[in-house]
Amino acid sequence: MAPSMSAIPLLPCRSTDEIADFYRALGFEVVYRQARPNPYVALRLAEIQLHFFGLPEFDPEQSYGSCIINVPDTAALFDQFAAGLRAARGKLPLSGIPRITRPRRRKNTGDAAGFTVVDPGGNWIRIFRSGGAESEPEPGGPLARALENAVVLGESKGDVRQAVKILDGALARPGDAPVSDLIAALVYRAELAFRLDDAAAARQVLDRAETLDLTADQRERVADVRRLAAVGTI
Repeated sequence: MAPSMSAIPLLPCRSTDEIADFYRALGFEVVYRQARPNPYVALRLAEIQLHFFGLPEFDPEQSYGSCIINVPDTAALFDQFAAGLRAARGKLPLSGIPRITRPRRRKNTGDAAGFTVVDPGGNWIRIFRSGGAESEPEPGGPLARALENAVVLGESKGDVRQAVKILDGALARPGDAPVSDLIAALVYRAELAFRLDDAAAARQVLDRAETLDLTADQRERVADVRRLAAVGTI
C-alpha cells in the first residue's frame, strides 16, 4: 500500500503571536513554535494543518497568501469558528483584517458551498465542502444570477464594491423574482454594507426585506442579521 500524502500550506504573517492567538480562537492548537532564528508557528485542527512564518515588515493588506481546505460540513465548521471568534473578540468580524464570511454556494467552484477566513496575516483561507455541491442547483432568474455573480466577486475576489454595484442594479429591477431570491439578495447586500462600514445602508436593505411576505424561517433570517447589525457585527 502506498503511503498517504499530504500538503501543508506555509503562509506569511507579520506576527506569529497574533496568528497563534487568532487560530486558537478558532479551535486550532499550536503544535510547534519558534522565535529564533526565524519566527515560525505550526497549527492543527483535526486533519487541517497550517504553518506560518513571520516577517515583521509584512503588510497584511498586500498579502497574496491563500489556500483551500476541503471539509465534510462547512456549516458546522463555520459555526465553530464563529463561536470562537465571538468568545474571543466579542463579535464576529465581517470587515477589515481579520474577517470571516458566511457559507454560500459559488458558481465558480461548481456551486460548492464555501466560506472564507481572512486571518491577521491577510491570508485567504478558503473552506469548501468535500465533493463539491450538495445537490444540483435549480436554474434561477436574473436576480438569482446577479447574486451568484456578486458572491463570486465579494467572496472569491474580495471586490466588495463591484459586488454591491451588481446587486444594487438587480435589486432596483427585481421583476417577478421569488421572495426566496429577494431575501437571499437583500441579506447578502446587508452583509456587504457592513464590510464597507455602511450601517445605514444595511438597515435600509433589512427594512426592505421586512416588507415582504416572509415565511417564519425567512423572517428569522432577517431578524438574525438585524440583531447582529445592532452591534455592527455579523
